Amino acid sequence: MPAQMSDEEFDAAVAAALEQIPERLAAQIDNVAVFVEDRYEPEPWEDPQTSLLGLYEGIPLTERGAEPWAMPDRITLYKEPILEICSTREEVVEQITVTVVHEVAHFFGIDDTTLHRLGWG
Repeated sequence: MPAQMSDEEFDAAVAAALEQIPERLAAQIDNVAVFVEDRYEPEPWEDPQTSLLGLYEGIPLTERGAEPWAMPDRITLYKEPILEICSTREEVVEQITVTVVHEVAHFFGIDDTTLHRLGWG
């Protein structure tokens, strides 16, 4: 049975995961907005069954130049898929933390292969 968590509890768990980012790294995170949405909507060219737990959209630090026009980067966590793969509140909190770390790592330019190898896949 999927875990249950109110929007407020889920948002609080996301905030707590963000607070766990070490200060020296957090100080480098600039112009990034974090959102929670119910579910990822696949793009027309994607498999309609695509399901994501989180998504980073933006220009990683390793690829940035002097883009004065750059919109804020965006990290989105998808509540329903996270709840569906977890059966307890503790599992949800752990999965939120893993997802936040994963997406923040993309901001720093770390790719999926490296993240999976390090256990943050």
